[in-house]
Formats: sequence, structure tokens, C-alpha cells
Amino acid sequence: MLVQPENPDTFWSFKHSLPFVSKRSAFAPLGLLTVAALLPRDWELELVDLNVDTLRDQAIRDADYVFVSAMIVHKPSVVKVLERCRALAKPVVAGGPLFTTGHEDFPDVAHVFLGEVEDLLPEWVADLARGKAKRIYRATVFPDVRHSPVPRWDLIDFANYLTMSVQFSRGCPYDCEFCDIVVMNGRVPRTKSPGQLVDELEALRELGWRDMVFVVDDNFIGDKRRTKELLRAMIAWRERTRPAMGFFTEASVNLADDAELCELMTRAGFKKVFVGIETPSTESLQECHKLQNRDRDLIGSVHTLQRAGLEVMGGFIVGFDSDRPDVFQRQFEFIQRSGVVTAMVGLLTALPQTKLHRRMEREGRLQSASTGNNTLASLNFEPRLDRRFLEDGYRELMKRLYEPKVYYERIRVFLRQHRPAGPRLRRSAADIRAFLKSLWLLGARYRGRWAYWRLCASTLLKHPRQFPRAVEFAILGYHFRRIAMAL
Repeated sequence: MLVQPENPDTFWSFKHSLPFVSKRSAFAPLGLLTVAALLPRDWELELVDLNVDTLRDQAIRDADYVFVSAMIVHKPSVVKVLERCRALAKPVVAGGPLFTTGHEDFPDVAHVFLGEVEDLLPEWVADLARGKAKRIYRATVFPDVRHSPVPRWDLIDFANYLTMSVQFSRGCPYDCEFCDIVVMNGRVPRTKSPGQLVDELEALRELGWRDMVFVVDDNFIGDKRRTKELLRAMIAWRERTRPAMGFFTEASVNLADDAELCELMTRAGFKKVFVGIETPSTESLQECHKLQNRDRDLIGSVHTLQRAGLEVMGGFIVGFDSDRPDVFQRQFEFIQRSGVVTAMVGLLTALPQTKLHRRMEREGRLQSASTGNNTLASLNFEPRLDRRFLEDGYRELMKRLYEPKVYYERIRVFLRQHRPAGPRLRRSAADIRAFLKSLWLLGARYRGRWAYWRLCASTLLKHPRQFPRAVEFAILGYHFRRIAMAL
């Protein structure tokens, strides 16, 4: 039994927008689907995603082992699963970032995997067969991801999910103080072969997937040469098979410096890219060692990507030691001027084993463990600015950014900058239903209805080709507004 924990209500859950498209979860559980593909083919596997289904006691009783993979943000859900397994005397096998950096908190877990598991799972299976399975299996090297198998898509029902996920690379060449990517995956990007990833996409296509695919790399362009090889292979595959699916991913802002790379991405079907912009403060960028963002026109870089045909989803952080009291106004003005519609702003958090965590410990400023949820208006270390000022300012910034009138104006800025490029994606029946629901919910029932109608009218007049994108933004904005109001 493989169990995906329940996602908390955060930016990335998209919980409040999912009913518009009649889906139960935004993302398929790629980690567990990959783990399943690494297990022996004659094992009988069942996957229960708590975001789309319930875990029955009888299912736990029927299993020989319960596998759990989790990030730090999943800890409350994991604790509940472990309590149920303990009550039913069922051994648990666990892995993922939550356990890699904090396995000491889970002494009852029978077998724990620390780090990436491609090289560890076969060893555990062999040990289990000999009756000598260890409790802890620790990765001592980063595995070759070219040996990672095609995920077991057959274990899930596609109808439950808004997007599927694949992975091309692991690792990031940059070393930001607050980020745990280097801790988990190293600084040297490791990539699959282009043919390998295309095979995964073809498997999805043959199974009938026709919607968006999230390429979950923490930095898709960490190795630009290999990324371009992949994109050329994806373009050739697209020309052969005419898939309906589109793509989005995460990348560093220096993507804007490479026009060829941007063109290849849009030709391959990429429509969106999440970029860690973090802050317009040069001092704060220097402090956190986000050097790839320093000494550049960040708004200009965002507009370059938008004009290339890519929607920029932005990550922003407040709470750096170098932040000044005007940080909230500066962030607001930057986000509005840049047209980053999906602005995921969070308070700085000291994640386990990061350089920031070690510095906070060294300076005696660390106060609690990170929840992994940077949308909680609470810091886990003592900041330089007044804590109450930062936490209250963060709440107000979020509410201000997602106020309907302000949010819809940001959409207009984006529409003026954006130049659609690459293949046009299909509009599904779910998209049509979502639009019709938005007419009632956003246009009549919820607050901000007049701003919604003005957005629809102005988009149809000035940017008619972009109208579906504007409706999608409006629906996403409802989710972000709910997150902001709950802070």
C-alpha cells in the first residue's frame, strides 16, 4: 500500500480552484508512482492518494507494508497515517524530504530511506527477502537518474487530477541560503536522457492524457545544454505525434538571457514557468546568495519572458535581515508593474539542514522547526525587523495583492506584455464547464463580480485570443484570495 499524504491548504494546493474544473487534486503523486515502478513487478501494489480518496482500515490490514513519501509540509497528515498503522500493527516504509531531514521524529517507522531511493530500494528488497532488512537506508551518492523508470501511471485515475508530472533533472547549480534543493539533490544537475523523458511523455499520451504536464525540476535550465537537447527531442516528438498536452516548469531568471532557449521551450509546448524572484532588494539578494538575480533588471527579465510567450509565476519572500520597513510596498509595486499574476509570496523560513538554518542556530535565533508552509504568517526564527510588523505586514500584502480590482489590473498588465507563442492547446469540456461556473460564481455570487465583468469585457475587446487565459487567471485568483483571507 502506497499512501500519498493530504496536502494542506497552500498556494500550491489550488484547492479552491479545483471545483471549477471538477478535479480533486492539482498534481499526481510522482514520487510514489516512481517508487512503485522501482518495486518488483510481481508485487501487488495499491496507491491511495489522500487528496482524492480515503484510506480504509481494511486496506491497511490487507497490506504487508504501508509506504509513505512526504515533504515537510505533509507532517500533520503523515502523523495521522502513522498512528493508524501503529494501531493496526502494520509496518511502515517511509522516505522523502520529511524523513531525510527529520527521521529522528519518527522512531516507530520500520524502514526509513534517507535521500534518493533509486539505488536503495533494490538493496532493501534483497535484504527483505533474506530476512535482514535494516531500519535505515542512507544514500551515500546521488543516483544516476538515467536509471529511473517510467512512473506507474496505471495506479491512478487520471480523471482525478488537473495535471500530470514528470521529471527531467535533479539538482541546481545555485546555492541560495534558504533553499534545501542542494541538501536534497546536490549542486550538479543530473539529467535523464532526452529519449527517456520523451518515452515518459509518450506513455502519458498513449494512456490518453491530453492536458498540462508539470516538469517538476527545481531548475529546468540548470544544465542548459542538456535542456536544449531535450527540447529539440520534444519538438520532434510533437511534430510526429501531435500531442494535445502543454507544459510548465520551474527555472532561474537567467532563462530571460537566452532567446534560443525561450523559443525552444515555447515550440515544445511550454506555456508557464515558475521563477524564484524573491525580492527587488539588492541587499537581500546578496544576503541570501541569490546572485543570479542580482545586478539585473528583474522587471525587464519578467517582461522578456512574457514577450517570448511564457507566463511567469513568481516566488517572493519577505523577512530577510536586509529587508527595510518599506519592503511590503516595494514588493507590491514590483509585482503590479511586472504583471506577475500568480505571485506566491511567503515569509522566509529556515528549512532543516539549509545554510540559513545553520546560521540561525549559530546566531541563537532559531526558535522552532519549520512547517514547510511559507504561507503561514509565522516565522520560525527571530527576525531583525519587528516580528509583529513582519507578520502583520505579510497578511496585509497578501490581502492587497489578491483584492479583485488589484488582481485583475495585474492580469491586464500581463496581457499587454504577453505574446502567445508555440502550439495552441485544446480547450476541453472541463475548460468550458469552468468558464460557465466562473460566470456564476465570480460574476454573480462572490465579491469582486464587477471587476470580473470588466476584465472579461476588456480582454474580449483588446486581447480576444487571450480570453481563455484571462478566465483561468480569474479562477486561480479566487483560490489565492481564499488563501490570503485565511492568513
